[in-house]
Amino acid sequence: MSKKILVTGGAGFIGSAVVRHLINDTEHVVINVDKLTYAGNLESLAMVSDSERYYFEQVDICDASEIKRVLVTHQPDIIMHLAAESHVDRSIDGPGEFIQTNVVGTYTLLEAARAYWSSLDAHKKQAFKFHHISTDEVYGDLPHPDEVDSGESLPLFSEDTPYAPSSPYSASKASSDQLVRAWLRTYKLPTLVTNCSNNYGPYHFPEKLIPLIILNALAGKPLPVYGKGNQIRDWLYVEDHARALVLVALKGEIGETYNIGGHNEKQNIEVVKTVCGILDELKPKEGNYAGQITYVADRPGHDMRYAIDASKIARELGWTPEETFESGIRKTVKWYLENESWWKAVLDGSYQGERLGAGD
Repeated sequence: MSKKILVTGGAGFIGSAVVRHLINDTEHVVINVDKLTYAGNLESLAMVSDSERYYFEQVDICDASEIKRVLVTHQPDIIMHLAAESHVDRSIDGPGEFIQTNVVGTYTLLEAARAYWSSLDAHKKQAFKFHHISTDEVYGDLPHPDEVDSGESLPLFSEDTPYAPSSPYSASKASSDQLVRAWLRTYKLPTLVTNCSNNYGPYHFPEKLIPLIILNALAGKPLPVYGKGNQIRDWLYVEDHARALVLVALKGEIGETYNIGGHNEKQNIEVVKTVCGILDELKPKEGNYAGQITYVADRPGHDMRYAIDASKIARELGWTPEETFESGIRKTVKWYLENESWWKAVLDGSYQGERLGAGD
């Protein structure tokens, strides 16, 4: 049965992947609520925007009256809350915006959702869900292989891992996660939470590592690697993540948390060299792209390792990633080579590939 699903931040990187998946692969109706900040891009939704099942509302989640209007107008069955300021480097230089959007915005949305949910008839009230999408960065960091004895097994983030956020970004997301859980416990608003590992793939704003490396490499610019490049991340292809999120929104249990990861732990330097190798093959130049790698001062408070245990969502909902890192990163590089018009339009704006978050 078709549902109306309201997606906040649906013009962002992960949000647009969710919207495309919902329109292309399901029968559900989508209401995309997005403020259209620098990272929101309606071009990422061009292929679905003409669908009769797609609606767009340019609204800030901090605007309570506008959020109320959207809920009353569209009468969603499910809210998928992805809207957030999401870049650690930007949060170091300007934490206030992260507190406003991620904490105050989530509070505003929760209160609007609670009022709307309370007004529903018994059947719709029973079926309603508020799905909050978050990050593995709320857990802090994990032991790095360099810090433990060889042969010792390394821990993973589970749904029960205590929160220990390191950056203003992760602290703001941890705060929003706990607000969502409190609204379930105190007001019985039917909520659930997902925490994901590092996403990558098509339509990614180029301040993040993988698209930044691809575009700087093509432009002949330095490829900045923080510290030694030995920070470890678990990489998740964005379209795999979108499938998982929709599955949780439709079939996840109220009150539960689901960790979503790609089972792909890679050091940053390994990721950068892999991208360079694919570019050497697909767009060869004189010399190799790895020659552009440059090491820069590390980010303040940089977490050294993230890694997700995604066994719960596999066991309970049957989700596993379809892409390996090798297949996903190749698809990603090819997409950027074939979609120059999309990223050139992005780079024509305020962001030109400069370093952010030096903590000055």
